[in-house]
Amino acid sequence: MTNRNSVVAPATTTARWTFLTNHAHVLLAIARDPHVRLRDVALTVGITERAAQKIVADLVTAGYLTRARVGRRNNYTVATGRHFRHPLTAGHDLDKLLDLLVPQVPSE
Repeated sequence: MTNRNSVVAPATTTARWTFLTNHAHVLLAIARDPHVRLRDVALTVGITERAAQKIVADLVTAGYLTRARVGRRNNYTVATGRHFRHPLTAGHDLDKLLDLLVPQVPSE
């Protein structure tokens, strides 16, 4: 059994397919660390940095992410209350997936 708060390991070359898309993996990586560099997102997801940039642009355009420049870095905010895009899952909030797969930091 894995720890829900564990860091995501980089994708392995033995995996041929996954249940979640690269878009979902990028969104989850950013939700876990809104200050993450795209280079690190790419390494975590197992894609190129350019692919990570394209996916982030897709997510920003679709309204799932907002990006704010802070100095030389970007900070990201995941939009809440958004629905999945595919007709089979369109009635479900993305928030439910994030609640399940993104560890919550206990409040003090």
